[in-house]
Amino acid sequence: MARSTARPVVTLRSTAGTGVAYVTRKNRRNDADRLVLRKYDPVVGRHVSFREER
Repeated sequence: MARSTARPVVTLRSTAGTGVAYVTRKNRRNDADRLVLRKYDPVVGRHVSFREER
């Protein structure tokens, strides 16, 4: 099954500077700018903002 270019795989990197990353997919039509999500950072031990890196 072919993967769509409208839903690319993106890497979310922690803004706390710990180097922790999540990998997810996003819809380019709905979210054209960089994705920012609050997720758990196990190094810090709390939820922090994760920003999409390109």
